Amino acid sequence: MRPGKSTSSLPQNQVEVFSWWTGGGEAAGLDAMIEVFHQKHPEIEFINAAVAGGAGTNARAVLAARLQAGDPPDSWQGHAGQELIGTYVAAKQLEPLNFLYEQEGWLEVMPEMLIPLISQNGQIYSVPVNIHRANMLWYNPKVLSAHQIAPPQTFDEWIAAMEKLQAEGMEAPLSLGEQWTAMHLFETVLLASLGPQDYAGIWTGAVGWDTPQVQRALENYLTVMRFTNSDAASLAWQDAAQLVVNGDAAFNVMGDWAEGFFKELGKTPREDFGWQPVPGTQGTFQFLSDSFVLPANAPHRDAAVAWLKVAGSKEGQDAFNPVKGSIPARSDADRSLYDEYLQSAMDDWQTNTVVGSLSHGVVANDSWKQEIDTALGLFLQSKDVAVFQQALLAACQKSGPCP
Repeated sequence: MRPGKSTSSLPQNQVEVFSWWTGGGEAAGLDAMIEVFHQKHPEIEFINAAVAGGAGTNARAVLAARLQAGDPPDSWQGHAGQELIGTYVAAKQLEPLNFLYEQEGWLEVMPEMLIPLISQNGQIYSVPVNIHRANMLWYNPKVLSAHQIAPPQTFDEWIAAMEKLQAEGMEAPLSLGEQWTAMHLFETVLLASLGPQDYAGIWTGAVGWDTPQVQRALENYLTVMRFTNSDAASLAWQDAAQLVVNGDAAFNVMGDWAEGFFKELGKTPREDFGWQPVPGTQGTFQFLSDSFVLPANAPHRDAAVAWLKVAGSKEGQDAFNPVKGSIPARSDADRSLYDEYLQSAMDDWQTNTVVGSLSHGVVANDSWKQEIDTALGLFLQSKDVAVFQQALLAACQKSGPCP
């Protein structure tokens, strides 16, 4: 396969792009980037093959079935990190994109720390379109004010605030959705409890899952779960986030795509919603990055390359990210297009300690993440910290770096 040469005899007048962006600021941001594509390539029909499901849970199952059947889309969305490297690159399902990075000059404008995460053996395999922050606490300022609660700065202050809210009649101060959002909450509590160095260490094998500090982190997670809604399993992340701006909950832990959702609802920053890092994680940026890839057998390869050029372009990223509620992967963005929160995220990205997200593909390969998810599901039912810790150790031994 030679870079720049079409591998398909099909007419190159359409491109099917697969993602899980179907709601909120995610869908609106994708639409904005598709519009840039239409302007640049009116001759190419864009087929939006998005599949609903938070964090790509449903979409990736559909994608796996299509790849198994030999029916790949022309490009698909994936998370930078072990999710892409450990799954699609390992299966030889992606074409390297070094030629595109050289043609477009992307190595000069993409974050240096991202390139190794999207590479294997010197080959770059995806085009990151954004940077998201996972460890964000969203809150309702009016609810906190009514209960005379200041936004909590420490983990203990957060627990005390939720205890006060419960005592004063709010049954579930912390809104939660389906299980992937429980994993998202779990990784932020791990970070708050362990600190960035030990948090990074549990993914590299430097810190054992059977240590006392991990036990304390799991106990902290169990405490936090006491303040969540009983119907969480039936709610999408958007439903859980909306409970906060509706005033039915005070807090929600979610990535900063929630801000795009709040803006789409017409909510006013600082009045209808506030934000800060999850208490105990200040100074740490827990990141993830959405990327697009080129399949090794893309049906419309030339059109797929045209899409990737837009996804990696300044114009495409500046159209996409302000709407979605993320910051560009590129370093040359037009800051004037970004709101107060996103400009603060740009600043934090440059100055904070950076660690990766579990839920969103950075720190663990798919099999390890799935085993953690299974253990988490059992824990949500049993509430047994000792059993949960043993299951997490076993998962690391089976699919991670633990001996």
